[in-house]
Amino acid sequence: MSQFAPLQSPSPNFDERRCRKPVDMVVLHYTGMQSAEAALARLRDPDAKVSAHYVIDENGSIHNLVPEDMRAWHAGISFWRGVRDVNARSIGIELVNPGHEFGYRPFPDAQIAALIGLLSGIAERHRIAPAGYVGHSDVAPQRKEDPGEYFPWARLASAGFGLWPGADFQVSPNAPELRPGMSGGAVLDLQVALDRIGYGVEGSGNFDPLTESVVRAFQRHWRANRITGSADAETTSLIHYIAQRA
Repeated sequence: MSQFAPLQSPSPNFDERRCRKPVDMVVLHYTGMQSAEAALARLRDPDAKVSAHYVIDENGSIHNLVPEDMRAWHAGISFWRGVRDVNARSIGIELVNPGHEFGYRPFPDAQIAALIGLLSGIAERHRIAPAGYVGHSDVAPQRKEDPGEYFPWARLASAGFGLWPGADFQVSPNAPELRPGMSGGAVLDLQVALDRIGYGVEGSGNFDPLTESVVRAFQRHWRANRITGSADAETTSLIHYIAQRA
């Protein structure tokens, strides 16, 4: 648990959820700015028209910008598990990190511990399935890459927040290796599995640019040591493994 109680740092950038469905997602971001102060200033600027419910600094301090019962403007054009208005169904959490533009770096232990503590409270207030803990790159794979390959998804899953392969995962000896430009039944099967996980990909049977972006987002989340956009045997096996548990 975080040693810090949330600091109230209200943002004007929210509106009513306007949705009868309950909150069933948490979307994780990095701030992608040079300092926490700069990020908080932007997220509280009415002209920016962007915010999140929470910001977690690298030292573990938590800022509450938007009440959880309101719709914060954090995900933009996005999609997950059939939901196109992700903002209406999610809680957005920004983790202070310069991001790929300003010197991306690993997330400190204090920051992740604070996040896990915050998620514990969110889980008590909302019913969120393991597949509902996602990154900005998952819900907007053609636009975003945060929280990025350094984010410790395995640590979150071990705390009960998210999906992660277990000790039973194996690379299938029959897993095909699929690349952009290919087409056929194996590509269609891959797209169907990605759709089952939650990604917004159409089952065309063609390994098109959208499918490449989605595979890259999947790798960034579940196979971050090698992000290629091609589905090698390990990636293909992982996609089908996670899809069976989503």
